Amino acid sequence: MSLTKNFELTFSLTISKTMVGIVLVFIALGILIKYGKMYFLIAGYNTLSNEEHLKFKIEEMATLYRNVMLGMGIVIIIGDFIADYQQNPAIEKYTFFGALAIGILYLVVQSNSKKYKKNQEKHF
Repeated sequence: MSLTKNFELTFSLTISKTMVGIVLVFIALGILIKYGKMYFLIAGYNTLSNEEHLKFKIEEMATLYRNVMLGMGIVIIIGDFIADYQQNPAIEKYTFFGALAIGILYLVVQSNSKKYKKNQEKHF
C-alpha cells in the first residue's frame, strides 16, 4: 500500500471516528434534555425568570430537542456510511453541515413558535 493510500485510509477512519463521536454527543444532549430534565442546556431558558418559565411547555420543547438531536445524528451517520461507500469524503461534510444547518434552523423556528407557549389568558 502506498503512503498516499495509507494516509487517506487513516484520515478517513479518523473522520469517521470523529463523526461517530459527534453523533454520540448529539444523542446524549437530546437524552439529557428530555429525560435528565437538563433544561438549562436549552439556549436562553436558564436566563428566564420563574414567571417566564411558566409560559413555556418545557416538556414538549424537550421532546422537540431530543427528536431534532436524534435526527441530526442519524443524518450524519447515514452521510458517513454513504461517504465511505462512495469513497467520497465530500459527502460526509455536506451531510454534516447540512444536518447542522437544517437542524438548528428547525429548532430555532419551532421552539419560538406558539406551539410551545402556554396560553396566558388574563381573567379580570
